[in-house]
Amino acid sequence: MTTFLVAFAVAFNYFIGIYYGIVNLIYTAFLATALGAILRHVERIKYSAAGDLRMSPETPPISVLIPAYNEQVTINAAVKSALSMNYPFFDVIIINDGSTDGTLKELIDVYDLMKIDLVYRDVIKTKAVRGFYYNPQVPNLMVIDKERGGKADALNSGVNMCQSPYFCSVDADSVLERDALLRLISPVLESTVPVIACGGVVRTLNGATIKDGVIERIGLPKSVLAMFQIVEYLRAFLFGRVGLDSVNAILILSGAFSLFNKASVIEVGGYSLNNVTEDMELIVRLHRHNAKNRRQYRIRFISDPICWTEVPETFKMLGRQRRRWHLGLLQSILQHKSLVFNPAYGRLGMFVMPYYLFVEVLSPVVEVIGYLVVVLSYLIGIISVEFFLLFLTLAIFYGTLLSTAGVFLEELTYRRYPEWSHMFKLLLFGFLENFGYRQLNSIWRVQAIFKYVVGQREWEYVRRRRES
Repeated sequence: MTTFLVAFAVAFNYFIGIYYGIVNLIYTAFLATALGAILRHVERIKYSAAGDLRMSPETPPISVLIPAYNEQVTINAAVKSALSMNYPFFDVIIINDGSTDGTLKELIDVYDLMKIDLVYRDVIKTKAVRGFYYNPQVPNLMVIDKERGGKADALNSGVNMCQSPYFCSVDADSVLERDALLRLISPVLESTVPVIACGGVVRTLNGATIKDGVIERIGLPKSVLAMFQIVEYLRAFLFGRVGLDSVNAILILSGAFSLFNKASVIEVGGYSLNNVTEDMELIVRLHRHNAKNRRQYRIRFISDPICWTEVPETFKMLGRQRRRWHLGLLQSILQHKSLVFNPAYGRLGMFVMPYYLFVEVLSPVVEVIGYLVVVLSYLIGIISVEFFLLFLTLAIFYGTLLSTAGVFLEELTYRRYPEWSHMFKLLLFGFLENFGYRQLNSIWRVQAIFKYVVGQREWEYVRRRRES
């Protein structure tokens, strides 16, 4: 029995080493691809036709959809931010999803709204709509009041009501930069292949100063947890998703701010009510539908920082958020598991879905078990010092390289954090996050997998800082 356990431990250690080696090679390829893509994108921005789009009658209208459930504290900032967009033709639709606080009253009072009669076309089936609110003095704002159905159901109501060919889903705690819609529609209009969805970089709002829905000053937060998340977002957005975009392999666009072709979304049945991350599941379904029908299409990600959103500053709320994200990822992959290694779906079946399953979904399990097995194996003398150091390099120190690379990409390109002290502080946290914070995230993600296995798949509510 002892011989078998030793042999198993040795084999598992080799598996861990090979796994991390392959994953780090993939990340290196993403990093190299992202660096070139971001530098090219920054160069294009210098000669961007954004000014022409702002004045052109050919620029397509966009509806901004903001689902709101008990958002009395944050809803005004979100609405002001959305209404201040520098875009020629847009409207803002707030969907009050059965709020039990004063969200609806706040909107009615601030914008002097009155109840009106409109025909509601239930193209995508939703919970009952109770009324519509409007003020002719604010012609591009409408509020839908409906029974509680969840975020996906609220967004489906907004899709039913919007008259534009494109819509943007925006979280009620998000603040958008004024040119956000122009930046997001640009790759759609420039592409020779139909772009059915497009997302951009999301940054952390914590530490910024906001006035009338506009960011006046960008700064770094005092919260250590928020600092770790800034570095994490830089890494995830500035090379992870940019690298995946280069091969049309994007399965995750942030629900905080994403653009969709309305007809494409209606064609696949709208947002699913059976997933805690409805935005990701919709992206997978859009990929599947278009790949199955052999259509040429793109789902894009652009590296412009266009949306700012609050991040949790307590371990309890952060744990809830990360468990929900990973649970939604797992649900989305398993709901479409027939795509994995299915050659009929081309790149989607043979690369995209396997990557998300074996790297994104299962990596926290490999990481948590790997730490336990490798450290224990080293302590009892099963593995050598050289192998142990190789493991630490692949599992921890390479992550440090990727985090610092994300910070340097930010400094080379957009520099949203203007002071040199900001860069040094971000580099410090990029180093420190690999010693505790990243491992804690892996534990939360393993908990999400356990919750899925035992059937606990409910939405975990995350209380925002401004609600505390």
